[in-house]
Amino acid sequence: MIGRLHILTDFHFQQRLSHAEIARFAIEGGADAIQFRQKTGNVRHILREAGRVATICRESEVLFLVNDGVSIAQAVGAGGVHLGLDDFPIVDARTILGPDPVIGATATTLEQALRAQDLGADYIGFGPVFSTGSKSSPASIKGISGLTEVCCHLTIPVLAIAGITPERVRPVLEAGAHGVAIMTSVTVSEDPRAVTASIREEIEKYAP
Repeated sequence: MIGRLHILTDFHFQQRLSHAEIARFAIEGGADAIQFRQKTGNVRHILREAGRVATICRESEVLFLVNDGVSIAQAVGAGGVHLGLDDFPIVDARTILGPDPVIGATATTLEQALRAQDLGADYIGFGPVFSTGSKSSPASIKGISGLTEVCCHLTIPVLAIAGITPERVRPVLEAGAHGVAIMTSVTVSEDPRAVTASIREEIEKYAP
């Protein structure tokens, strides 16, 4: 199951909470998928932190994905990976991971989304739907119209990414998104559990 509320962990935009603490707060708030995201650092450290999050997700029966790290996902027994546009190829990831793990893919255009679907992605993270400070050079903002177009053409779930807040959940779901993927709205907040819970409440109200 893909899940409708993916929370990405973070130790770049904040250093107050560990990956594991973010994951625990998010799950308590209603997240049904956790994506471990750490782009830099010592491999042993990343492996240890990912393993801690994997354990929390396993105990809570929540999908655990590793962002861009196929080998890390394998090592900690993750439920799958999320691959960026310039990261490990979907086909090769499937060969390595096997048929069961979830493979998500980022797309910023309809063409990219369709190609990822054709290559075997299980879901698409599409965006940026709204402006975001979490990327230094984000692709042009797609807006609700761009999200609607992608959702209309794909047969696999689409998660809206970038700039998602509780107030924006309803419009992205009404555009056809299966759910949302969120990082800084939760991780830099004073109360990650409460923010996650407010997003979950909106999903429960408006998800088809």
